[in-house]
Amino acid sequence: MMKPFIHDDFLLSNETARMLYHEHASKLPIIDYHCHLSPAMIAADHRFADITELWLSGDHYKWRAMRANGVAEQYITGDASPREKFRKWAETVPYTMRNPLYHWTAMELKTAFGIDTPLTPETADEIFDECNRQLALPGMTARGLMKKYNVEVVCTTDDPIDTLEYHRQIAESGFEVKVFPAWRPDKAMAGAAPAVYNEYIGKLSAAAGIEIVDYFTLTDALQKRHDYFAQNGCTVADHGLSRVPWAPCDVEKANELFVKQLSGVALDSHEADMFNTRLLIDLCRMNARAGWVQQFHFGPMRNVNSRAFATLGPDTGFDTISDWKAAEAVASILNKLDADNLLAKTILYNINPADNTWVAAMPANFQDGVTPGKIQMGAAWWFNDQLSGMRAQMDALSVQGLLSRFVGMLTDSRSFVSYTRHDYFRRLLCDMLGHDVEAGLIPESQIKRVIGMVRDICYNNARNYFKF
Repeated sequence: MMKPFIHDDFLLSNETARMLYHEHASKLPIIDYHCHLSPAMIAADHRFADITELWLSGDHYKWRAMRANGVAEQYITGDASPREKFRKWAETVPYTMRNPLYHWTAMELKTAFGIDTPLTPETADEIFDECNRQLALPGMTARGLMKKYNVEVVCTTDDPIDTLEYHRQIAESGFEVKVFPAWRPDKAMAGAAPAVYNEYIGKLSAAAGIEIVDYFTLTDALQKRHDYFAQNGCTVADHGLSRVPWAPCDVEKANELFVKQLSGVALDSHEADMFNTRLLIDLCRMNARAGWVQQFHFGPMRNVNSRAFATLGPDTGFDTISDWKAAEAVASILNKLDADNLLAKTILYNINPADNTWVAAMPANFQDGVTPGKIQMGAAWWFNDQLSGMRAQMDALSVQGLLSRFVGMLTDSRSFVSYTRHDYFRRLLCDMLGHDVEAGLIPESQIKRVIGMVRDICYNNARNYFKF
């Protein structure tokens, strides 16, 4: 009988790897400290209408692959029926071999639904019907899936104007999984057209109950919302930066530039860098004073297809990897915060794999000698969260820093079945370390330390670092 594709020893190529995974990594709870799950869905314990809603709705990874396979937009974000969309995804899956989507698809079908059959055009209807049958069962809801995957903590991604009402509902419901907000103040940064930017400032003003008329009232409003997030369990900030700004700017100049935007005049690129440098520094100071962890996700070029953006909007699969230089700016921001004694725990995520080495090397310049891994390289992000990308990230971190202090994987996902990415990562980690032990690169006498390393990276480090 042919072994299932996703079997117990998938990706585990040696005995030590299998021991590390099965006896130590596989059953650890999941701390997903950065994701884009909908708090409203969790609060309502959303039941999915069908596998298409669960699997294809909002998944721009799959959408990009379908477009590359010649699938018309009608079957991706358009008005085709759920079954028709699923069939088009099934047509695409056989063409995704060597793309992480091929493994993720098989792993998600296996772990969520117990389905070993490969998804192909011939099996599409059978799998569609079986998944939908199971999605109607008790426990196959948003919360049920989180419990099924042994999730302990998730941090969603939330704008300062969010009410956080759903987070409160979740907390008050007694749901076993902790669901915390994460502060994402990107829209307060300059760069959008004045009309769009000023509309957002109006919403921020209303949320904070502060009339925003200058830079000083802007930061007052942001501080008030920052405090509100803290009152609702937030301990994590996330800063999404296409280009990391560094153009030193005093508060008087920042005020002049902000008032200029409020008047409806767009800032030029240098002015935007000046304003954003000042605001980012002030936001990071808030994070440090609150004792939060801050994350910098930097480097993507967003919405590069203007026609698609005009038709479909953001987050629809038209972002890409940039080659902007960021090392000097990142170093300057960390140095300024460190000089002020206001450098919070910080995680750096690069989208361009060419930046791996300097991102892995940067944290050592700003460690405090007190907090293990205070500044660290983040997990392989977005275009890099596949086998080669995760391996390259961990190799760079191993050479330049301490892999043993790494806080491990995250999903960065909107899907309630993407927790398999944690399992994917754990299997690769165990295989890498198992190989090193069996190749004599790590002494067998230190196997207890290796076991501790696996357990720490998969769970303990994140628990201790974030203090959830």
